[in-house]
Amino acid sequence: MNYSETLDYLFSSMPSFQQVGGNAYKPGLERISEFCHLIGNPQRNYFVIHVAGTNGKGSVSNMLAAVLQQAGYQTGLFTSPHLVDFRERIRVNGEMISKQKVVNFVDRYKADMERLQLSFFEMTAAMAFDYFAQSDVEVAVIETGLGGRLDATNIVQPVISVITNIGLEHTEYLGDSLPKIAREKGGIIKKCTPIVVGEKNPNYNLVLEEIAADLRSDLIYANEAFLLGECGFEGDKQVVTMTRTRDNYPYRVRLDLLGEYQRQNLVTAATVLDTLHETTPLSISRRAFVEGVREVTKLTSFRGRWQVLSEQPLVVCDTAHNEHGIIEVSRQLKSRTNRGKLLCVMGFCEDKEFSKMLAQMPSDAHYIFTQAAIRRAAPLDRVSDVATALALDFEVAPTVEEAIAKAEQQLSDDDMLYIGGSTFVVAEFLAS
Repeated sequence: MNYSETLDYLFSSMPSFQQVGGNAYKPGLERISEFCHLIGNPQRNYFVIHVAGTNGKGSVSNMLAAVLQQAGYQTGLFTSPHLVDFRERIRVNGEMISKQKVVNFVDRYKADMERLQLSFFEMTAAMAFDYFAQSDVEVAVIETGLGGRLDATNIVQPVISVITNIGLEHTEYLGDSLPKIAREKGGIIKKCTPIVVGEKNPNYNLVLEEIAADLRSDLIYANEAFLLGECGFEGDKQVVTMTRTRDNYPYRVRLDLLGEYQRQNLVTAATVLDTLHETTPLSISRRAFVEGVREVTKLTSFRGRWQVLSEQPLVVCDTAHNEHGIIEVSRQLKSRTNRGKLLCVMGFCEDKEFSKMLAQMPSDAHYIFTQAAIRRAAPLDRVSDVATALALDFEVAPTVEEAIAKAEQQLSDDDMLYIGGSTFVVAEFLAS
């Protein structure tokens, strides 16, 4: 098979959660464990940082990878979903896996993957583990897919685990309350292995602390390890000041990720890196940290998080796709300083609580609702009913392309256009 045929095979024979939702979800570690044993357990060949969480895990993972690269380590990065190219999921030092490597892996292990009935995500994770071993990776940043305890990535033995935060999402699989979801995500905590929690929250602290105590693992809350100070923007970077509490050491860094919510993600990444430097053989200098976070998008090719595509008019896309994430995006939209009107092109997945998401969005915006070209897209009539009940000013467009065209017809240089609501809406926009 060539690369195109290989992708067609993967997406047709092993449906992804990205495409079909819950029908692709296969909890449990038996299949991935057996398969990785068959291919030589490549995930044991390098240090691993394991990252879970409801929001921010992609941003934290990319920050960590950028700094580790800047510190001189051969660094693997496994994330999901992809925006435009499947190969975005698997990178070494910011470079995507080659098409030929994807083809070779599937050709070699196709029969075994079918015999074990691997899910799309299990196959992708195993491909990443194998490619990192082939590439002589020294440290790999591995992002979970869904949950933690039964996630396919949870066969790794990390040197540190990370939970960015916990919100209500995927409740049909992870539980209908924050403590239940915390127990699932807390399943990535390993015996005698540090765990960094990005955001302390009384709704789930005790659950995570109990798991960590049972496993004799040190639990560190990032927002206690580093305190945020004055923050702002300078040119094409935001400036973040923070203080490391264990020695009152001050930091002032320039971050190329422009979402204000990235400040908390930066605190989480800083705590992880500081803990690694203090407790593992990995050496991460202050210079590597400062230079790494200044160039995250350049070093890892990270896209889709408060990504500014144009200044006049201001055009921003963001992949926030649940209430927890939209609250942060909406806060920044509401604090905009441009004097023109705000237009929002948005579409949603039908398995998301988009009524709660829309309730958080600015009431003074003009909305153009659309559907991404996936089976999971929320029907426009349902979205329209919610928007009507919220008294939003809106219109609809059947495709992302048509929605963007409608928005562009209404934009002047003083206006702002936001594209989001779904990873898939952003992906189609970036691919256009």
